Amino acid sequence: MEEFLDGGAAEEAAFEEEEAATPEELDIQKAVVESLAADKVVRDEMIKRLEEENGSLRAELAEAKSRCDALVAKIGEMKKSLDEVGNVLARNADGDMSSKIALLDRNIECDDRFPGETRDHVLEALREVRDRDEAEGRNRRAQVLEGVLAANEPNGTLARLRAELAKVFEGNGNVVNGPVIDELKRRGISHRKGEEYLLPSEILRRAY
Repeated sequence: MEEFLDGGAAEEAAFEEEEAATPEELDIQKAVVESLAADKVVRDEMIKRLEEENGSLRAELAEAKSRCDALVAKIGEMKKSLDEVGNVLARNADGDMSSKIALLDRNIECDDRFPGETRDHVLEALREVRDRDEAEGRNRRAQVLEGVLAANEPNGTLARLRAELAKVFEGNGNVVNGPVIDELKRRGISHRKGEEYLLPSEILRRAY
């Protein structure tokens, strides 16, 4: 009985001691609780921001991988094209068919104005002759020229430059005015023959 009374007395004393906590102690406890709550808010915000950044990085990584895959595919296509060109050159360089590479010599003083200019002009001229020979019934020569044309495709620069200049003329009403002359000078093309001004069609024929 005495032990029971002693235990009750101890609990009562602890309760009275807790009730007797000073205002300063209560303020400290309150400050600790508020600090922990603030830390939790900061931690939660940091976790949310990290999750968002992680998602953004994953998206960027996926996009980079997609671009890399596309680049690898493009390199593969370029390699395939180069291999095909190499095979053509190898076939042309062997045996009697090597004449496909250089049928004719060229005067080195007549430099190309752009890469492949001479080749494009020659192929274009051969195509015109082939068409005329077919129309006139010169079958054998047409067949020979067709064989050359079939094995040699122009690079297209000549046709592109011609089309660009024609577009410049069309955009200026087919009049050789100031802007047209400036563009011709930029391209290194003359718009006059002596003191005589040339027509757009004449400039095209003379330049390309």
